[in-house]
Amino acid sequence: MDLSNTIKKLRENKGITQAVLAETLGVSAKAVSKWETGKGLPDISLIEPLARALGVSVSELMAGTPMQNKNIASNLMRGKFYVCPICGNVLHSMGDAHISCCGIALPPLEAEDPDEHHTLTIEQVEDEHFITIRHPMTKDHFISLIAYVTADRMQFVKFYPEGNAETRLHLRRNGALYFYCNKHGLMLTRPQIPG
Repeated sequence: MDLSNTIKKLRENKGITQAVLAETLGVSAKAVSKWETGKGLPDISLIEPLARALGVSVSELMAGTPMQNKNIASNLMRGKFYVCPICGNVLHSMGDAHISCCGIALPPLEAEDPDEHHTLTIEQVEDEHFITIRHPMTKDHFISLIAYVTADRMQFVKFYPEGNAETRLHLRRNGALYFYCNKHGLMLTRPQIPG
């Protein structure tokens, strides 16, 4: 959906007229009409106030797809991971979201099964589990994170190049173990935890 249709649809969904939206933004109703017919665009300084007046985020306004997050229960197992390819920032949402970092929109990552180049071992050590991922940890190729997710909590560990991809976590039944390789993406395994 283009910006003109998005503005019109959001305005109509809010039940306000072009004149009311124009007054809110300090512009003429004719300007709003031009935006909605594709004969003009709002000034960049109006984008944030326009999004606020229409009840959406700037990202939603610009993408043309308002988010309706149906994940009200906030089950972490339904969450999504995002990793910025520029700065390496790792983000997690508990439902659908428009996420951007370093000026680019980030898609949610699709987790793959680990392959023979991304294997991990899990050993019980007292009341924790010692997890080791056998993988190169160079500046160009490394595991950057590991996260253990259950319905109500997440344990997250950030790894750095030239360190070791190993950590201790409290693993519980029915959890998912995610780890991210900067070259091969997000991997997922569901370890069998007795008890």
